Amino acid sequence: MAIIINLDVMMAMRKKGLTELAGEIDITLANLSILKNNKAKAIRLSTLNEICKALNCQPGDLLQYVEDEDSPAEEKET
Repeated sequence: MAIIINLDVMMAMRKKGLTELAGEIDITLANLSILKNNKAKAIRLSTLNEICKALNCQPGDLLQYVEDEDSPAEEKET
């Protein structure tokens, strides 16, 4: 997947554990763990909003785009 969720990094920077954050944003530990371990295929904007509020960060602090290794390189236009 080309989008990386850096939730674990932001949680470490803010010194918040999984259980504490899950309680603050009203999400199950299992679902938060899926996000933290980059196994999620989607995230609700309302969940992203609550995470940003709890960690005092911006969505860009959590989400990162990296080019897919599987996709062919784009040809440059001449």
